[in-house]
Amino acid sequence: MSSPRKKASAKRTPQLRHRTGNVAQDVMEPHISRHKSAVASSLDGIIISPRVPSTVRPAREPSDVVEGDEVGLSFLDGDERLRAEEGLDDDEELLTMKPKTISARDKRAMTLLIILYLIQGVPLGLALGSIPFILRDHLSYSQLGVFALSSYPYSLKLLWSPLVDSTFFSSVGRRKSWIIPMQLIIGSMMLHIATNVNRLFEHPAENVHELTFVFTSLVFFSATQDIAVDGWALTLLSKENLSFASTCQTIGLNTGFFASFTVFLALNSETFCQKWGIPRLTLSGYLQSCSALCFVVTIWLIFFEKEGQESLDQSEITITSVYKTIWDICKLKHVRSLIIMHCFAKVGFQANEAVTSLKMIEKGLGREDLAIVVLIDFPFQIIGGWLAAKWSSGNQPLRPWIWAFWPRLAFALLSTLIVYWFPTPPLSYSFLVFLVVHTVLQGLASTIQFVGISAFHTRISDPLIGGTYMTLLNTFTNLGGTWPKYFVLKGVDFFSVAHCTVKDSDTELVVRAAECVSELGKEQCSNIGGECVTEQDGYYYVSVICVAFGVFFLIGYVIPTARRLQGEFLFTGVMLSITNCVAALPIRRWRVGSE
Repeated sequence: MSSPRKKASAKRTPQLRHRTGNVAQDVMEPHISRHKSAVASSLDGIIISPRVPSTVRPAREPSDVVEGDEVGLSFLDGDERLRAEEGLDDDEELLTMKPKTISARDKRAMTLLIILYLIQGVPLGLALGSIPFILRDHLSYSQLGVFALSSYPYSLKLLWSPLVDSTFFSSVGRRKSWIIPMQLIIGSMMLHIATNVNRLFEHPAENVHELTFVFTSLVFFSATQDIAVDGWALTLLSKENLSFASTCQTIGLNTGFFASFTVFLALNSETFCQKWGIPRLTLSGYLQSCSALCFVVTIWLIFFEKEGQESLDQSEITITSVYKTIWDICKLKHVRSLIIMHCFAKVGFQANEAVTSLKMIEKGLGREDLAIVVLIDFPFQIIGGWLAAKWSSGNQPLRPWIWAFWPRLAFALLSTLIVYWFPTPPLSYSFLVFLVVHTVLQGLASTIQFVGISAFHTRISDPLIGGTYMTLLNTFTNLGGTWPKYFVLKGVDFFSVAHCTVKDSDTELVVRAAECVSELGKEQCSNIGGECVTEQDGYYYVSVICVAFGVFFLIGYVIPTARRLQGEFLFTGVMLSITNCVAALPIRRWRVGSE
């Protein structure tokens, strides 16, 4: 937790650290580096960082820092700055550094982490990916907007993460106290959906609120399990292999997400299965398989996986202290500016991300074709994440983040034009190749932004407040890509104009319709012997509004704010004219208590 920094005495007092059975006591010194490189996730707009209680480290008073040290420290990353503040010389660290080795225990721990993260990715892939595409034929865009609320818990999990970190049964284990019941609930809910899939999806327009509640609950319990797994990862692995935690997270989460989204959509498509001569995978069958996986892993955790005992300072894990720290961070002037920027920066892309794929399917793109396009994009995102990490490793990680705004906005506009001039099926091979290239380049721009902003968060976060600072910033980043979706989908129906034309031998009757997209709208028109016609598609209006807002917000707020927060030569992006150089904001201004 945040606390005033006291002058360190001549003899350094060891700090209480997390301790597990696989880490010997003599290696748990207080200089544990917890820096994690940003890894691009294919879950665009979702940024995940561990929620762990903060540990206050002894630091020098400002008076102990000679003039010029502060300037030098501002150019160091989190680990280097922490070592410099504690007086740990780099040469001393090099003398004690040993080659990394992965023990058999760590290999088993990494396998367990990948499986636990995979279980998290399954509900996310369903709620954010495949289910909206399945419901697209049956629901209006307003109803899809209601279902989009199911993704909110993953963006708001910071609100209850202190509870997960601080409340547990010692006899069960700090992390297993939450992971075991959450996985039992997740498995039971997926089994419930599997047994009621015909009732829920036969007439989804009548069950949209029940579907939204069920999947919102599923994502909520998955997010809660994520909080506990993230915390366990930091103690499950040994200190020298702790950096592999983010690798396990990336592999497991992306595998679960793509299995539930891309792979399931392809195997659920009758056309795809007939083409390749394989049996069709139903939603019920897939959910039953995932439910069985949850139960098997949970049984293993109960009887065969023992959680190491942690040595904890109870003052560091109280719920009130964590919430107080979060509030103290939000009161910082520059953090408030960053929060405003995060909440609105992604509005420009939301019509493209929330509606474009649905519109392409409406125009005739097969779900299996879309699944293949997304699957091809996956390895390019991983490669792009590695390249973007190298680009963002300098003193100006916001530079690639800002530059990537322009291609993302351009791709959003291009996507609108693709939908407008979408060819009549069957689609040519050359057009599918064009879609693949468009999706890959668009994904690379998104990955560059993800890695850039993650690197900036790592650079400014106060190492004395543990993971709370990073989690707070990532929460608002996620929220900025979540809250607009409901209003975007609602806006498509709001701006759409449709009518039902009823013709007979002598007259033609035109009846205004609410929408002509869902099967319900078409069925209502067909019941009176008419033809449903969309006169004005609200998607184009919403897309233009989003892109225009994105451009004006980028020029009017994002670029000036980024210049003030980071300090650098920035290109305006329109004329590529260089603005005046702005001095970098000192790192100390991001610290709680600095004001």
